[in-house]
Amino acid sequence: MTPMTSRTRPLLNRRLAEFGTTIFAEMSALAVSTGAINLGQGFPDTDGPGQVREAAVRALRDGRGNQYPPGPGVPELRSAIVEHQKRRYGIGLDADREVLVTAGATEAIAASLLALVEPGDEVIAFEPYYDSYAASIALAGGTRVPVTLRPHEGSFRLDLDELRAAVTPRTRLLLINTPHNPTGTVLTRAELTAIAELAVERDLLVVTDEVYEHLTYDGAEHIPLATLPGMRERTVTIGSAGKTFSFTGWKVGWVTSSPELVTAVRSAKQFLTYVSAGPFQYAVAEALALPDSYFSDFRADMTAKRDLLAAGLADAGFGVFRPQGTYFVTTDIRPLGFDDGFAFCRALPERCGVVAIPNAVFYDDREAGAPFVRFAFCKREAVLADAVGRLKGL
Repeated sequence: MTPMTSRTRPLLNRRLAEFGTTIFAEMSALAVSTGAINLGQGFPDTDGPGQVREAAVRALRDGRGNQYPPGPGVPELRSAIVEHQKRRYGIGLDADREVLVTAGATEAIAASLLALVEPGDEVIAFEPYYDSYAASIALAGGTRVPVTLRPHEGSFRLDLDELRAAVTPRTRLLLINTPHNPTGTVLTRAELTAIAELAVERDLLVVTDEVYEHLTYDGAEHIPLATLPGMRERTVTIGSAGKTFSFTGWKVGWVTSSPELVTAVRSAKQFLTYVSAGPFQYAVAEALALPDSYFSDFRADMTAKRDLLAAGLADAGFGVFRPQGTYFVTTDIRPLGFDDGFAFCRALPERCGVVAIPNAVFYDDREAGAPFVRFAFCKREAVLADAVGRLKGL
């Protein structure tokens, strides 16, 4: 055999070999090339509150954040995160030792996994999962162990017995996402309590992605895992401004946890971006201090958009899973006579002028996700109404 040399070895790190261009890039490019309405990638088509945008402009003009901000994040934002967690959930945090500002939740996830996972460690993640989870686990050298949320009575539910069975002596960490993207499931207090008890019993770390914390519907309650017994010292909680305030391009996220875990995550994060989004950090600090009416109005607006799109998808013949959280609707395409989400989504822009995402990209078990397709409703109502009208052509 010829030994592998730098000329024959693949250019891409083998840990990333299974990950090509993200489906979001592919489908967004398809939206542009066809002129289709993009209900694939989850970004709003309007900006968030004007006063928050002006706060960023003011910071730029005042010279705040134009140079490197402090590594953990500007003090104003760290203090605002502490106040938000206290006011909303009764969680007490030390702004200097238990808060870390990141370049969005995506960096927070990557830094947490790079810091806490070593080669050979198993990481349990709920399937379907946000695609960066798999890549971050791979970069850390960990082994991904999916536990599948399965359709049940109009929603996707966690099988706690399946979760318990997935834990082995090699399990290092549970990667939790609630409200859950893409299914819209919000884990109940009973489910979270069972997860907490399992983590304590098996001495597991937990990283919990809670970026959709303010987007819950129909009485569903977001419960931070860190508030449950035994979880404060073993849970890394991830939040983000992008989803709550509709400034996704600013990429401002954060990690909150015990001093020991925040120090570990910061050790990895400092070699990724080091710092980012200086002026925007000051603006997000002001956003977090907005009155409760902002958050309730935001939720009401998204509820109306969810209902508009969900009803339109049902009228068009899709099987619809009504989400309890996030700004995505998962659908079943089998009632329309299709069972391949990839083929369906690649043909949809030409057929109807609408772009969606095949859920199979969020699964290790591609067959389990094959008939499901995700649509985003974080768009103007006129855009959603237009999309609904187009989809009736199916």
